[in-house]
Amino acid sequence: MWLELKNSRFGYKFRRQHSIGGYIVDFYCPSKKLVIEIDGSQHLKNKEYDKVRSDYFEGLGIKIIRFTNKEVSTETESVVSKIRKVFVSSPPC
Repeated sequence: MWLELKNSRFGYKFRRQHSIGGYIVDFYCPSKKLVIEIDGSQHLKNKEYDKVRSDYFEGLGIKIIRFTNKEVSTETESVVSKIRKVFVSSPPC
C-alpha cells in the first residue's frame, strides 16, 4: 500500500506509521485529516478496541477508512479507487 501512497501520488503527502495521541496509525494524510488502516486478522478479535480508537480519531475530526490485508493484496486497484474517491468527495482542509 505504501508504494501507492508515497511520493504524493494522490496529490497529498502521507505519513507511514504515524503517531496520533497514544495510537499509531498505518497511514496518515495530515492535510486531509485522513487515516488509512490496513487490518489483519487480529482486528477480528479487537473490535471494541478499534471502536474506541476510531471514536478518538473522529473526535479530532479525522476520517478513517479501513481495508483488510486481503483487500490490499488481492484488490489493490479497487482499494486505490476507493481512496481516490475519498479525496475527490471531501473538501480541502
